[in-house]
Amino acid sequence: MTRRLPPLRALEAFLRVVRLGSARAAAAELNLSPSALSRRIGTLEEFVGKKLFTRAHQAMQLTDDGKMFFDAVAPHIEALASAVENQSDNLGVMRLHLGVLPLFGGQRLFPRLAELRKLHPRLHIDIDTGPHLLDRVGDTLDAAIVLLEEPDPSLHAVRLDHNRVYAIASEDIAAELGGKPDAEKLSRHTFLIHNELPDSFKAWRDALGLKNFEPAAVDHYDSGQLLLEAAAQGLGIAIMHDDHFKRSGDRRLARLFDVDVESPYSYWFVCRPRDLEQRPVRLFHDWLVGAGL
Repeated sequence: MTRRLPPLRALEAFLRVVRLGSARAAAAELNLSPSALSRRIGTLEEFVGKKLFTRAHQAMQLTDDGKMFFDAVAPHIEALASAVENQSDNLGVMRLHLGVLPLFGGQRLFPRLAELRKLHPRLHIDIDTGPHLLDRVGDTLDAAIVLLEEPDPSLHAVRLDHNRVYAIASEDIAAELGGKPDAEKLSRHTFLIHNELPDSFKAWRDALGLKNFEPAAVDHYDSGQLLLEAAAQGLGIAIMHDDHFKRSGDRRLARLFDVDVESPYSYWFVCRPRDLEQRPVRLFHDWLVGAGL
């Protein structure tokens, strides 16, 4: 005997409200009036025999039953969509336009992309490493992985890591400076700063008790990979994240001074909330969070 399926349009409306966090946004995405959306939710509640949302002043909040229902159902809906996708010859390539900082791409994303391809062979990613990634999310980019202190609250954002600030230099410079910070010795050197990490030098300097310290010069880079290479070649002291240093595996580089300095910045995945309903964005988002890059 075939089990009775829930009303799929009502289920779609429920999932969109939860994922977008707004009944108004869900109604707009589905091209429904607020009252029509509410009726669809009511149909689903009638089917399951539970109140899934509380309603007050045109706002809808998940009940405890609603949260349990979402947690139980959402993975199966995703699995169903994936199964249909894998069995269909009519579905074409799914394309994601993703902004990525080059060092994150090279060190963390690309080594794992083969896993994503095996899971979702139709998902293809256009990589953009150009400037102003955050400003282009929702325009020329579907999503981006960027370095931020705090994300724009209007965006859906997932923090991918927490970091420490390291001062990184060639082995020769590290040997010259020794194990303890000396303002006079440090002042003879050029410091190398990434454009995406402008406050990291201040955080490192203050943590070492060198608030009035000024280096010989500060050179700015828009490429983390080139910045690491410049440090390895003895062109200066790079202020970078601990993760960048560790993943580089470059034996020409050394960390200066064993001092813990928390970074003001983290890597974040960002997209517009409504774009999470685009299948390429959702597939990449869920894989990225689960992969623990």
